[in-house]
Amino acid sequence: MSADVDVLVIGAGQAGLAVSHELSVRGLEHVVLERDRMGSAWASRWDSFCLVTPNSAIRLPGGAYRGGDGDGYLPRDEIVDHLTGYAASFGAPVAERHEVDLVEPDETGFVARSAAGDIRARRVVVCTGAYQRPHRPAFVDELARRVPVVVSAEYRSPGALPDGPVLVIGGGQSACQIAEELHRAGREVTLAPGRAPTMPRRIDGRDTFEWLEEAGFFEQVLADQPSPTVRLAANPLATGAGGGHDLSLRTLAADGVGLIGRVIGVDDGRLVVADDLAQTLAVGDDGFRIICDLAKQAAASRGMPAPNTPEPLDAPVDAAEVPRLGDLGVVLVACGFRPAYDWIDVPGAFDGGGFPVTDADGSPAVDGLWFVGVPWLRRRKSPLLIGVGEDAAIVADRLA
Repeated sequence: MSADVDVLVIGAGQAGLAVSHELSVRGLEHVVLERDRMGSAWASRWDSFCLVTPNSAIRLPGGAYRGGDGDGYLPRDEIVDHLTGYAASFGAPVAERHEVDLVEPDETGFVARSAAGDIRARRVVVCTGAYQRPHRPAFVDELARRVPVVVSAEYRSPGALPDGPVLVIGGGQSACQIAEELHRAGREVTLAPGRAPTMPRRIDGRDTFEWLEEAGFFEQVLADQPSPTVRLAANPLATGAGGGHDLSLRTLAADGVGLIGRVIGVDDGRLVVADDLAQTLAVGDDGFRIICDLAKQAAASRGMPAPNTPEPLDAPVDAAEVPRLGDLGVVLVACGFRPAYDWIDVPGAFDGGGFPVTDADGSPAVDGLWFVGVPWLRRRKSPLLIGVGEDAAIVADRLA
């Protein structure tokens, strides 16, 4: 495939499709390239994966959720179906199985190089997200020499893992959701968590997402945060599994999942674990209270009675025995993701953390390079199904 185009969109997830919709509305010629298939980032999740935000939060431009279960949580395959149906609804010009190996400026704008041929474009909108590469701590290589290691991006179901006890390393949503699923499937599970806030699934009968939205939580901007490292911070623990229920380190411990401190290395064939479980639990508890306070603020701002907010579980949680590596059947690593934009050859386009540097005119490093779907691009909600459409419309207006 070789052609010249006005706007080249790279990535056909919710960000790329939202951009395509807004470009189509404005009559701008464009092509969307997708290295796999539409919605592949969702399709690659584990078999039982579902949204952690309610279906009503799917608000893509021209592609909002219109089903009969706005309070539910779409499962993986239905998320993909929604995106493919969305693309079909406006005839998105998507070329699947077309991986871009390199983007670089040329005399007319940009050239995207791939095995299928080069494409030249006046402008480029990158919509591949900011978390493309699984984070693999240095000690994982040593673990892999002693016990099978699976990263969360490779996990599909409990039955697909080697037999035996499981150590899950990571404390974000994926780690906790997978640990819960493994435990409920009858596996012996030990979780070595990082630190993440906790939240109730519902407050006073309403999904906590709705309270947070009304409190302006998703409108927050990066400049108001204590540090740019918030872009790598864990999201509040939540699950939509089974219709949605509370999920936290404390609920996991109450169910029988063993909790230990953060893994910091391997020494002489043994796990080295920090004595920090109490502090990790405290971070979750603090987040729980902060989120409940935000719900009260949202109610007060609307002249509503304060909601009845729950208290986090407070039963003592003792650290479990650190498992011996020889006793484990598998280690599952779910330590988050990091940016991977090494295929974009534009000096100065990314900061020290690997995230795009942007302003109102796109990338200040080169004219015509834009990004959509990046966490905190404009607001906290920028990559989410609730907010990506707003950024897509802003960029499309600028391009028009």
